[in-house]
Amino acid sequence: MTETMETGSATPTFTLGKALNEGLRKAMEADPKVLVMGEDVGKLGGVFRVTDGLQKDFGEERVIDTPLAESGIVGTAIGLALRGYRPVCEIQFDGFVFPAADQIITQLAKMRMRSLGALSLPVVIRIPCGGGIGAVEHHSESPENYFTHTAGLRVVACSNPADAYTMIQQSVTSDDPVIFFEPKRRYWDKGPVETDPAAWTPLHSARVVNPGEHVTVLAYGPSVKTCLEAATAAAEEGRSLEVIDLRSLNPLDVGTVVESVNRTGRCVVVHEAPVFSGYGAELAARITEKCFYRLEAPVLRVGGFSTPYPPSRLEEHYLPDLDRILDAVDRTFSW
Repeated sequence: MTETMETGSATPTFTLGKALNEGLRKAMEADPKVLVMGEDVGKLGGVFRVTDGLQKDFGEERVIDTPLAESGIVGTAIGLALRGYRPVCEIQFDGFVFPAADQIITQLAKMRMRSLGALSLPVVIRIPCGGGIGAVEHHSESPENYFTHTAGLRVVACSNPADAYTMIQQSVTSDDPVIFFEPKRRYWDKGPVETDPAAWTPLHSARVVNPGEHVTVLAYGPSVKTCLEAATAAAEEGRSLEVIDLRSLNPLDVGTVVESVNRTGRCVVVHEAPVFSGYGAELAARITEKCFYRLEAPVLRVGGFSTPYPPSRLEEHYLPDLDRILDAVDRTFSW
């Protein structure tokens, strides 16, 4: 079952990619109506091998290699969902989701409201997101804001193997459509995975991954690990950062965020997407509304620049790194 097993421990240790694979396997075992579909998800096992072995074990009728047509993939999934299936669609790379945007925004997100609740579309759309792997154009996007802005969609982002394993299973059981972001540069990160559902964090709850006292740092997906590294570096200078992994972008766990910021009085938001009109703007607005009298400084944002994603040789200058995060932390103390 496990990719690796810690000595003397019943807790399996997976890479993030393997955790997704195991989570999908569990979901398919639990419900014969769960299907996996996408480009190269079957015989190849996906470009990142997340679906490796699933077609061999569940057959070509449940793990379906589709044509290179994202709109067709999602459109077919909508039809299958209307007939009682629970399709899990893989979009091969984040930048490939845009041909399917019409189906997602116009149909998938609106069907439940349009039918006054009579119809549900339990479709999961998996999207490997973000940069950091030296890929070419259209392979390193962060399109989360297009979907968090679309009412009717649930949008979540895992950042570690434990969440990958649990959140994919929780998403599959949702009766609402779920956009599921996976940080592609973290696919090979290893970590322990809790297999007991009773111990799982609810799908739409944020988690404090590093308790702190002086500054709240909000992140999700690929940026969480970078923020944890920043917390370690800041501690050497006597500053205590509370890092929160948001996990769910829509709906947002406002309570966990507000409690932390009210206590620290300072907040830095980190994401790979461009700062202008990015998800951090929504967070900054919410925090200002809820925590205005407790803030010691404006909410600061660290993210990508307002340019198309650069060539791979320049991506390290584009992505939020330790120095930019720590600089923002320093600036919160200058007010």
